[in-house]
Amino acid sequence: MTDRDPETGTARGLPRLVEPVMIAAFEGWNDAGEAASTALEHLELAWDATPLASIDPEEYYDFQVTRPHVKLADGVTRKIEWQTTRLSVAELPGTERHVVLVNGIEPNLKWRSFCREILDYVDRLGVTKVITLGALLTDTPHTRPTPVSGISYDKTSAGELRVEPSSYQGPTGIVGVLQNACVEHGVPAVSFWAAVPHYVSQARVPKAAVALLHRVEELLDVEVPLGGLPEQAEEWERTVSEMADADDEVREYVRQLEEQAAIEAADDEVVEADGDAIAADFERYLRRRGTGGSGS
Repeated sequence: MTDRDPETGTARGLPRLVEPVMIAAFEGWNDAGEAASTALEHLELAWDATPLASIDPEEYYDFQVTRPHVKLADGVTRKIEWQTTRLSVAELPGTERHVVLVNGIEPNLKWRSFCREILDYVDRLGVTKVITLGALLTDTPHTRPTPVSGISYDKTSAGELRVEPSSYQGPTGIVGVLQNACVEHGVPAVSFWAAVPHYVSQARVPKAAVALLHRVEELLDVEVPLGGLPEQAEEWERTVSEMADADDEVREYVRQLEEQAAIEAADDEVVEADGDAIAADFERYLRRRGTGGSGS
């Protein structure tokens, strides 16, 4: 049972937050192109998040796989830094609400216990919604906008959030397990997955991270400053295009993927958004960017 302050009702040892939303991403299998972890780390910096808590790694990580790091303190003393999952907190820009950011590493052991520990923080902090971020390798061309699919907690919310349902069936990672655990616990949870071209050799794909951040921005209706990420995404695309052009087989493969993407895009345009929906989207965009919009 959680120990709470009798006057405020807040869990002892934790701050009192206003309608907090939790956003989580995990390095490892769920993080193709490091897209999800890059997006989460960017949010920590952009929103000036402060450390909140960390999960004891002893029960969840195989240290021969997730090895601790040795660092020098004051240039002399050796310090062991254990790799684990950390929580931080920030205020959502332009609102009175808070966001809890979970920057994690996929655990090697005891996933159900790990999820219960995350859910304990959800309960103690009064989290109202959980957003998990992931990325997977697919046959998408690097020259097109990064597709983002998603999973929501019910069909109604999926329609409201305009989450395109994922048809994937097969092995899952901690992102899928945590999202399912949240739903079973009665906490609304949505998961966004960016598609990363499987033929790209570069480890980090900033273009996919930007796509995930756009979905976070839309869902929370707040501005997410992107900093230098768009420029990094453009440079990444130029570099990949140069590599593809240098190889006849890769160039032809990318061309085929582009043709398929064009066909799928044409099919999607059959269902057109009505004028009110377009106007509402534009109003939200202007409000997030602080550039006005129609008065209330």
